[in-house]
Amino acid sequence: MFRYILVPATGRDADLPVFHAAAGMARATRGHVVFLHVRLDAQHVVAAVAAGDLGGTADLGDLLQSLEQAAAETEARAREQVLAFCMHENLVLADSPLAERPSATWLLRTGDECRETAAHSRAADVTVLGRQRETGTADLRMLQTVLLDSGRPILIAPDRPARHIGRHVAIAWKDTPEAARAVAFALPSLGAAERVTIVSVEEDARTTDKACERLRQALIWHNTATIVRHVKADGSEPAEALLAAVAAQGADLLVMGGYGHSRLREVVFGGVTRRVLQAAEVPVLMAH
Repeated sequence: MFRYILVPATGRDADLPVFHAAAGMARATRGHVVFLHVRLDAQHVVAAVAAGDLGGTADLGDLLQSLEQAAAETEARAREQVLAFCMHENLVLADSPLAERPSATWLLRTGDECRETAAHSRAADVTVLGRQRETGTADLRMLQTVLLDSGRPILIAPDRPARHIGRHVAIAWKDTPEAARAVAFALPSLGAAERVTIVSVEEDARTTDKACERLRQALIWHNTATIVRHVKADGSEPAEALLAAVAAQGADLLVMGGYGHSRLREVVFGGVTRRVLQAAEVPVLMAH
């Protein structure tokens, strides 16, 4: 089970559904949530501006002061939000494991948010991320950096706090290494679930009946309540067909591989993956 859970704390209201998803996982496993706040490195930013300011017109002193003040305010807001959340959700602040209840830690670092989050993700069981704060869409730079650089799974929280996570797990199955790794990371959750549904959207040769049956035969050794559901796109987009099937089955967690049509980092998420990340109403557990 996921017991050491990392979640970024940015100080924005959009963090709250992400916090709820992380806390829900911690309660289920009596685990530990690490709230990571990465403070902007104001001096690094100013140094970069100075290096590119060939005309020497930038007022670097005022810029540094402004950035440091903004960073301090954001840090204070994030810390206050985390402490209030922990009190409301009965998460005990602790630096060592507690036997009978979930706990939390506030962790402060300075630097690039994506790189620092990826670095700490390598030591975490799972990292819980959310939608892009201003637009409600997936923050692809953060997702791609953590997914590719950590070697660990990520959980993308929906916009609304989930009541339950993992009672009924749906697997978006393709016969690919990425999907296989996602299933491997999810095995503890699959074994503890009340139901597991392998969802196969018939879009290409990698979604064959034989591939789904191979996975079902393996998973019944972890959970006998594992079934397969084949879905025809019938003219709709594969992502829409997948999400509709997940909703129809009543699943509260979707497991899928993170991949696209290119190995280039900038386009690692294909169209189907992007759409699922943006529109899924249940948490999505993803691995690459």
